[in-house]
Amino acid sequence: MFFVYILKSDSLNKYYVGHTDDIDKRISEHNSKRKHWTSNANDWCLFYKEEFESRSEAMKRERYIKSFKNIKKFLEFINK
Repeated sequence: MFFVYILKSDSLNKYYVGHTDDIDKRISEHNSKRKHWTSNANDWCLFYKEEFESRSEAMKRERYIKSFKNIKKFLEFINK
């Protein structure tokens, strides 16, 4: 299984969208302060996730979510 996930950092008041086949490992990596966009904080927590059977489906959904340019607008869209 593959997941599309949205993480939230309260300290930055920002969201991050990604996809993975191991969500727990991926969250741990985001919080490990490696050199990437999420290294500015270590309080990333899972805010939202969706499950897919293939990586291609997950990647397609990730691109769709990112097309909103503002994660809050996507979250409003799915909560209607």
